[in-house]
Amino acid sequence: MSNYPSLHLLIGGKEISGAGRKSGEVLNPATGEVLGSVPHATAEDLDDALEHAATGFAIWRATPPEQRAAVITKAAALMRERVGAIAEALTLEQGKTLPEAKGETIYGAMLLEFYAGECKRLYGRTMVRPAGKRAEVRYEPVGPVAAFAAWNFPVINIVRKVGGAVAAGCSVIVKPSEETPAAALATVQCLLDAGMPAEVCQVVFGVPDDVSCHLLGSSIIRKVSFTGSTKVGKHLVKLAADDLKRTTMELGGHGPVLVFEDSDIEKALDVMAPNAFRNAGQVCVSPTRFIVEEPIFEKFRDGFIERVKGIKVGNGMEDGVQMGPMANDRGPDQIERMVTEAVEKGGKLETGGERIGNQGYFYAPTVLSEVPTDAEIMNEEPFGPVAIINRYAGEAEMIEEANRLPYGLAAYAWSSDPARQERLIAQIEAGMVAVNSGGVSAVDMPFGGVKWSGHGHEDGAEGVMACMVTKSVHVG
Repeated sequence: MSNYPSLHLLIGGKEISGAGRKSGEVLNPATGEVLGSVPHATAEDLDDALEHAATGFAIWRATPPEQRAAVITKAAALMRERVGAIAEALTLEQGKTLPEAKGETIYGAMLLEFYAGECKRLYGRTMVRPAGKRAEVRYEPVGPVAAFAAWNFPVINIVRKVGGAVAAGCSVIVKPSEETPAAALATVQCLLDAGMPAEVCQVVFGVPDDVSCHLLGSSIIRKVSFTGSTKVGKHLVKLAADDLKRTTMELGGHGPVLVFEDSDIEKALDVMAPNAFRNAGQVCVSPTRFIVEEPIFEKFRDGFIERVKGIKVGNGMEDGVQMGPMANDRGPDQIERMVTEAVEKGGKLETGGERIGNQGYFYAPTVLSEVPTDAEIMNEEPFGPVAIINRYAGEAEMIEEANRLPYGLAAYAWSSDPARQERLIAQIEAGMVAVNSGGVSAVDMPFGGVKWSGHGHEDGAEGVMACMVTKSVHVG
């Protein structure tokens, strides 16, 4: 398609492709058509990227914070100027609706703007000592970062990986998903066009395990940042452990939503029903397990189903579409298998449960109810357009269900009782908790999970500090 950009590696500021390199096709998930071909980095390319990252770290850590902030601020402005082109590429290769893609791009710009401010807020402290002596705490950039970004949010994931690192003074080698390369490249290009030295950020593609093993096998890399599945995250942590590299892992979830009898049910429905199907449910913080108090179960279930049936599904480039296709052919296959198994085990299929059309990767917004806990979909993140609604006797049982799984990324609770709200905040095991709200993200707030959902944080001041090391200084 003529409006889809050409693809390349970015190493030392140069666009690299061809020359006998292996490549992979990029598909439009709405049509199945080939959009372009993304080149895979050779071992020599990765070595070149590592050398540039080492040089870039020496340059960038010595760059004054005000200068780093100015570059990042200008990059944010360029993202705002280019939002149309970035969002169009994002929708073509990932499938989400164009308004969602534009919103993601603007959020990425906002996050860069916040990170720019943090460049000048990397405070240390000085301790009280007798005259002639000094003791202080300094924070310094950890070193070159290897970052691996997922396909579900091609812009935000890149900004989270690169933005915090460069604000701290680190260099970065980032590997976006080979399924969504264009939006990632456009995002990094904004930083380069804003004046960031070419050595500071490299973009590579390739077979994920080959790239990760090569980069993590180098002593140049001092930190690893990954967004993706728990299985892959565990693998990368083991690789990083061989050289004691620091890690930030943003991994899987299975978001519980506790809805109590005393909640504003209509508001909860209006907020959470569309939230569950944002980006076709391919969101790590997606609300997936609705844990509803017995007295309001039927009212909530019926209201939820009614709203879901009104969701317009189609090509994300078309006006009025509220949910696009899944991003790849693996998605519908997995959802179909999980839904079938849930029904076989006694769950009720309330709506959806089928593919749509004969091209692309469309799957109908699906609602299951009264699904037994031994069904796979109750224990593993579906990562697709499925919501599960089950009934529970009361608060203690609902909290127990919310905490039953080894995941703990995002959780949601709806109640008008202030005392209950505080109990829920204290007792729910999750890195992010939203009460009477569907949002768990803000540029000035840390984003991350607990248990199998990972460790470390992105966004907020914590996203920059995750790329710093602490040095204690004693003089005299």
